[in-house]
Amino acid sequence: LDFLLPFDSSHLDLLATNRSILFLGHRGILDFRSLYLDEYRDRLFIGGKDTLYSLRLDQTNMDAKEIYWPPLPGQKEECFRKGKDSTECANYIRVLYPLNRTHLLACGTGAFHPICALVYVGHRGEHVFNLDPTSVESGRGRCPHEPNRGFASAFIGGDLYTGLTADFLGRDSVIFRTMGHRSSLRTEMDQRLLNAPKFVSAYLIPDNDDRDNDKVYFFFTEKAVESDSKGRAIFSRVGRICVNDAGGQRVLVNKWSTFNKARLVCSVPGPDGIDTYFDELEDVFLLRTKDGKSPEIYALFSTISNVFQGFAVCVYRMADIWEVFNGPYAHKDGPDHQWAAYEGKVPYPRPGVPSRQYSSTKDYPDEVLHFARAHPLMSKAVHPVHRRPVLVKTNLQHRLRQIVVDRVEAEDGQYDVMFIGTDAGSILKVIALQRGNSAAAEEVILEELQVFKVNFKRKSALCSPLFGQQMLYVGSRVGVAQVKLHQCETYGTACAECCLARDPYCAWDGHTCTRYQASGKRRFRRQDIRNGNPMHHCLDQNLTVDDFDSTEEKVVYGTEHNSTFLECIPKSPQATVQWFVHRSPEEFFKASSCTSLWPLLTHMVLPDP
Repeated sequence: LDFLLPFDSSHLDLLATNRSILFLGHRGILDFRSLYLDEYRDRLFIGGKDTLYSLRLDQTNMDAKEIYWPPLPGQKEECFRKGKDSTECANYIRVLYPLNRTHLLACGTGAFHPICALVYVGHRGEHVFNLDPTSVESGRGRCPHEPNRGFASAFIGGDLYTGLTADFLGRDSVIFRTMGHRSSLRTEMDQRLLNAPKFVSAYLIPDNDDRDNDKVYFFFTEKAVESDSKGRAIFSRVGRICVNDAGGQRVLVNKWSTFNKARLVCSVPGPDGIDTYFDELEDVFLLRTKDGKSPEIYALFSTISNVFQGFAVCVYRMADIWEVFNGPYAHKDGPDHQWAAYEGKVPYPRPGVPSRQYSSTKDYPDEVLHFARAHPLMSKAVHPVHRRPVLVKTNLQHRLRQIVVDRVEAEDGQYDVMFIGTDAGSILKVIALQRGNSAAAEEVILEELQVFKVNFKRKSALCSPLFGQQMLYVGSRVGVAQVKLHQCETYGTACAECCLARDPYCAWDGHTCTRYQASGKRRFRRQDIRNGNPMHHCLDQNLTVDDFDSTEEKVVYGTEHNSTFLECIPKSPQATVQWFVHRSPEEFFKASSCTSLWPLLTHMVLPDP
């Protein structure tokens, strides 16, 4: 495999070097489903099969408290009678959000009877963890019925926005708003709005400083109504709704009146103008900026082709998404007509956009609501930065499942480090270096970390809001792991090895490879992420050419007419090894005609036997 390197860190190595800490629960297999990282309380909340856990992160042993929360009496038996598997008929906790300063909202599948409850977690500094039995209520519309079906949710200002299938049979695909002081809303059962969607994620992304303009963005995959394919091609979408949407008064009563959606394109330009499309959206990560405005969106895609399996990461700017939503609507005059941009008059106020002229969407003219119902799709598609992926992997034995991204300050600028989870229980740590506006990015795989020694049929989860503490939290069926983002000392004490690693987290400080600090000493700090050229950075007043050439030398003796295993594993994944044959001048002349038989594989000297 082109991404499986010979210097992978096994799960045992990670544990032995204290790079990872595992939590496997108290009941065998955790069967992880949800995770909430509370920086305010310095606690990690985990939802699994019939259980909730609270872990204190300020203790080395991850002191854990447990809540056992099985389905309500009779629900498991009813689940069996309806033909569901015994593994499905449990309460899988899939929703965890902070409700206020002392309570969490938790929702589970409840053996295909979704239920929600409040969990008392105490104040900062306390470690209490109790479920309030009087708060248990139906979770329909807030949590999916099934343990493994994809869904997306966001908790904003006391309102829960959820994209899911809201019925036992999995046919009613809907975006709900529930719980808060705003009116409850849902999408209509109309294939033009949602056509067998697979929800991936949801985020609040403000347009500007005016909170009345706030919108919730949903990312999902669905069957495309505008596709000419008889089988209805699969397209990935970004959809949005206004937070202050109240539905209509006579039209779209208790339904969204501001829902719009657009296609997300992630493709590789090919010969003769034919692109290779990655249409199945796997995961989305919102890389927020320091000022909270105009975040970048990293999206992981896969192919739906029967010819090959491929994965790609595309990056989108919010400015490009806003431009598409401000553009023309898609329109089709009839079943025998083609989809095209709507060229007629768009009613005022523009559908999908809040208006200060009206106090509520209930006051919108019926003409606006009818237009919104008939034109949910935008005509133009959203294209990624540079109109191509930053990362492409094809024909892999493992699936790439989820992605988180950390923007890291390095000596020569900022780099976005991608952590991509696979269904083999490993994490790829990757950077993409863009050489120009149109050229394909250079992919540099810094590490592959084997966090769990197990394959996963479904998604695990990567959660990493604690970039300031340099930690990544990884959830899987078997448990949850805390993993350090870097371990610079593994690159050794040589300047060359540290520079060759091209790891933005690490730099040579004059003595060893250590964590890069932007405010640290500049005299001896050496780092070269873009080129990985130790000759340029490590030859100065402290290192001579002789020092550089002799940093790595290994002598191996072999027997003539026999085989010798030449082993040398560099500390840096980006370094290469070459072997040279050392002969006497007389022997060199005799062997000159067959030197091609000796591999030039370096830094090692093999003497003549």
